[in-house]
Amino acid sequence: MKPLFVKESRLGLRIVLTLLVVAGLIVADLRFNSLDRTRALLDTLVTPVYWVADIPSRLSEWQQTHLVSRSVLQEESERLRRENLILEGRTQQMASLQAENIRLRGLLNSAALLRDDVVVAELIGVSPDPVRQQVVINKGARDGVYLGQALIDADGLMGQVVEVAEFTSRVLLITDLTHSVPVQINRNGVRAIAEGNGTLSALEIHHVAATTDIREGDLLVTSGLGGRFPVGYPVAVVSAVERDPGQTFARILAQPTAALDRSRHVLLVFTVASTADEAQ
Repeated sequence: MKPLFVKESRLGLRIVLTLLVVAGLIVADLRFNSLDRTRALLDTLVTPVYWVADIPSRLSEWQQTHLVSRSVLQEESERLRRENLILEGRTQQMASLQAENIRLRGLLNSAALLRDDVVVAELIGVSPDPVRQQVVINKGARDGVYLGQALIDADGLMGQVVEVAEFTSRVLLITDLTHSVPVQINRNGVRAIAEGNGTLSALEIHHVAATTDIREGDLLVTSGLGGRFPVGYPVAVVSAVERDPGQTFARILAQPTAALDRSRHVLLVFTVASTADEAQ
């Protein structure tokens, strides 16, 4: 019979030798960094394991990115488009405010001009009467729409509300023969009245003296006189100025900045004054 104690002694010796080798490797690595290359090699060999383990996470990300339903994408696109329209509407007044700051006001008074609230609306109808330039929008009394409320698109003033129903409203465009809006030249502050002439592509500026400082390319913005339209929204760009030496007044044409024949999504402007009146 072979003694059992001999096997146990050999096993203990192997364990002690193994521990000594491990301790030596640890000390060598800590003091001399001698195992950096070995560790790098082992990390390289283990890399495929990391890739395989990450496959479920990558599949989940791919599914969320590429397999989104069409309805979700449409909702996201609609939300982004509405937000972009609101931002464009709010930035329209910046040119007017900058000129006003330089010309007359300080920062405090100018900042007050930016406190208008807006609501997105959609055009759902156009008046069939060729003489009357009106459109119908999908917002009405239940949305807080009121008579005389200004309507703008991403580029400028479109018109004002003339009829309010519960769910819809009718808007008179600025180019209608019966419509006029107080404006001022953004460059120098000269005031005038822009009147519709029955065509979507032009406004007429009447009763402006021939000596008035107005030129082609001048931007016309709402002056705020009369309290109907808020101050500083683009209305039109002067397209022609005719001065007849025998006439007291100049003949001035301007092209509306708003896309009156193309805009579908528009903004209803709630001014601070109107909001305060509703609260009372």
